[in-house]
Amino acid sequence: MTLHLTSILLGLGIGAVMGLTGAGGGILAIPALVLGSGLGMVSAKPVALVAVSLGSALSAADGLRRGLVRYKAAFYMVLLGALTAPVGLWLAHQVSPELLALLFSAIMLFVAWRTWRSTLARHAAQAHTVDAPCRLDPATGRFCWTPACFLTLGSIGAVTGLFTGMLGVGGGFFIVPMLQRYTNLTHHGIVLTSLAVIALVSGTTVLQGTLHGSTSIPPEGWYFIAATAVGMLASRMVAHRIPHTLLKRGFAALVLLATVLLLMRTFAPQWLPMAA
Repeated sequence: MTLHLTSILLGLGIGAVMGLTGAGGGILAIPALVLGSGLGMVSAKPVALVAVSLGSALSAADGLRRGLVRYKAAFYMVLLGALTAPVGLWLAHQVSPELLALLFSAIMLFVAWRTWRSTLARHAAQAHTVDAPCRLDPATGRFCWTPACFLTLGSIGAVTGLFTGMLGVGGGFFIVPMLQRYTNLTHHGIVLTSLAVIALVSGTTVLQGTLHGSTSIPPEGWYFIAATAVGMLASRMVAHRIPHTLLKRGFAALVLLATVLLLMRTFAPQWLPMAA
């Protein structure tokens, strides 16, 4: 009962972070499960992926209804991601838990740094879109599918699938800056298209692992998943009332703290008691 309650509270917290911050919040799901539920990184990965997939799908569905999701680009990236995700799943079982924790921590540090930096230079992300290889046609509002655009979006999808399969992260930390750099989508279009890709790639990765018998979700995982969806929906109602800069800096600090705790749990467990 205590473990289930812990999973619910963790899920509500992660869902709230996802709802408030958008595509990047899911990166905290695995540290929360490892630190709070006592799961290993490999065991926590499918739980985190299902939770992130469900939360992202709820937000992306609303964006699709409003016409902000570039669904053809999203499906194309998902197709490439689905091809590389099994490679990531295989790699995750070939390396030690310590190396996985180091790789995951490196990504979290990058996310924390980039998030904090974005609050200091708000317009820097738009400086590279003038010659972006993927541009919207002003007449149709859709991408001009040039060879360069095919290659760019395909590469983004392939790398996202690899990260998702190996580390159990949704990939928003990678998709969002890449779409900012190589497309001229608006900020809302980028975030919602990213969420659509995250939902589908994460869900596909879990499905592939389940079919191959390498993925299973413990009972407390389902409590976490359900609570994540509830927390995300609830936080979306108040997200617009909180200053954007405050949200980003708070998220960066939270990611940095989670990185430190994850490294402590991995390399100095005697300093961090195991969850009951």
